[in-house]
Amino acid sequence: MDKKLVMDKNKLFAIDESEMHMVRVSPDSDEYLRVWVRQPTYFELEKAQMKLFNVNMKKQDVDFDMADLQRYMFETFIDKTEPSLSTIEMLRLSPYVGQQIKAILPDPFAMATGVDEGKDEA
Repeated sequence: MDKKLVMDKNKLFAIDESEMHMVRVSPDSDEYLRVWVRQPTYFELEKAQMKLFNVNMKKQDVDFDMADLQRYMFETFIDKTEPSLSTIEMLRLSPYVGQQIKAILPDPFAMATGVDEGKDEA
């Protein structure tokens, strides 16, 4: 059985347009922050995964750094906010706002979903 070859190579690429999300400022507030998040590329997700681990070959030690991973995710996948927030201001977000943004960012560990690694579909 022959497999259908993709004719439109644009189907292979991450979407360029970012998606707008509304993030509540606090549990009892009716005010929101607008956050535009863009779709990651394959290599950006690979890089994000590597941000989690710090390997020290001299000590033969591996550390986990969630803060470095989250900072990379915020800096890389948030296109803009309204009101506009600088990188420094993003580091000062309340846990309530930060957790909501984290929830709408891509999951760098879910990219293998539906992929049968090591197997060719031929």
